[in-house]
Amino acid sequence: MSASGAQTAAFFRDVARTRAVWWVRNDEGCPVPVAASGHEAFPYWSTEARARRAAELWGPDFRAVSMPLDQWRNAALPDLADEDLRVGINWSGPRLTGWDFTVGEVVNRLNHALGEPPYGR
Repeated sequence: MSASGAQTAAFFRDVARTRAVWWVRNDEGCPVPVAASGHEAFPYWSTEARARRAAELWGPDFRAVSMPLDQWRNAALPDLADEDLRVGINWSGPRLTGWDFTVGEVVNRLNHALGEPPYGR
């Protein structure tokens, strides 16, 4: 399994267990970089430690912020879909790289991790 694949698997395993996701922001907002896929993606992490490392790489004014899983599923993800943004998952390394997915793909993977039916069925 690739490093990005391992990071993705860890994300869904961690989030299903802790029922929280983490993201990075500063007073102006959140970074929405162009991912390796060529699309803008809003990155999330599965643990505070992972998000803090990302915040440190983006700069001293960034901080890690948590969000309950239900809020992420019911509010944040639909907003990202409305804005046609992809979801970055547990990006890591000195350049914060990793996989990104459509909101539908994330919901399906999350539902699988939680033992719920697939999205849209």
